[in-house]
Amino acid sequence: MALKLAGRLEALQQSEIRNMSIECARVGGINLSQGVCNTEVPIEVRRAAAEAIEAGANSYSRYDGAEELRRALSRKMREHNGLDYDPEGEIIVTVGATGAFYVAALAFLEPGDEVILFEPYYGYHVNTLRAVQAVPVYVDTEPPDWSFDPAALEAALSPRTRGIMVNTPQNPSGKVFERSELETIADLARTHDLFLFTDEVYEHFLFDGREHLSLATFPDLRERTITMNALSKTFAITGWRLGWIAADRRWAKAFGPLSDLVYVCPPTPLQLGAARGLGLLGADYYDGIRAEYQEKRDRICTSLERAGLSPWVPQGAYYVLADISRLPGQTSKQRAMALLRETGVACVPGEAFFRGSRGHRIGRFCFGLTDADLAEACRRLEKLA
Repeated sequence: MALKLAGRLEALQQSEIRNMSIECARVGGINLSQGVCNTEVPIEVRRAAAEAIEAGANSYSRYDGAEELRRALSRKMREHNGLDYDPEGEIIVTVGATGAFYVAALAFLEPGDEVILFEPYYGYHVNTLRAVQAVPVYVDTEPPDWSFDPAALEAALSPRTRGIMVNTPQNPSGKVFERSELETIADLARTHDLFLFTDEVYEHFLFDGREHLSLATFPDLRERTITMNALSKTFAITGWRLGWIAADRRWAKAFGPLSDLVYVCPPTPLQLGAARGLGLLGADYYDGIRAEYQEKRDRICTSLERAGLSPWVPQGAYYVLADISRLPGQTSKQRAMALLRETGVACVPGEAFFRGSRGHRIGRFCFGLTDADLAEACRRLEKLA
């Protein structure tokens, strides 16, 4: 018998987000592709993590996360989201939100089960489903506000549908789902007995007065909603890999052993640093995120417009999709590489977020950078004008 890799790998592809980061580093460019978020980590978080290391908190945490962080996350969700989850048994600290979704997918999905995603989609959601041999099913959203047709969502359902993924604010489009849209999704979940997987990583990155709504707060949805989140963006600690799942106790009891099996636990001193940050940083900090990133959004959208790369102005998160069809090439990868060669600025090809040819004229630009790096990227982009 010939040695070979498992069949589940046949559908997996390396993320173009990562690929473009590698290409950008090769030429010493400015990385607007990967959402690395190189802004400053709050001093309270940094100091607390360092203190935890010095105090000897360098062993494994409990399999479901350090008690201090679970309790801090419980308070945070109650105060910010109107969600009530017991830190003893309903919150699992995970290795980022990506790790959270992988654990949830392992827990709920059998091979061949279908999960609906809204397109443009986040590639890691797609690949996570494929890794557990589940099947992603797509519902189109349309610019400029990336709205979806309720009839198309209902038509996407089949006897194999197990759940719907809702990413709000959304990566890559920056869409913030409105209450009416979430009500449509909620009604279908109740009627067809579906799970709702929510990725709420960008909940504090909201623009123009928009509101973030957690689906688990809607009537009769708590027991069927798997809420996933992370501190990666909120505290600019993408490399710390701190996320969590909050779910009804009967589901959450499966997540801990699975997370332990795959990841053991996130780094203990970093968990304690984040817990301290959640306790010390108040409303002013989160209001500051909205104001700071709305200004960054406006700055990059202005520069893209001047460069002839018309943007669809995002409602949240820290990415903007733009029309890059004026650049040389037939595919978005060719156009993104042309942009990198000409300006030294890297974006993600739209084909990372769309099926078929729909993404070939689109690029995703991340504006979660320091003011200095973003200003230089904007200056380079405007030279295309």
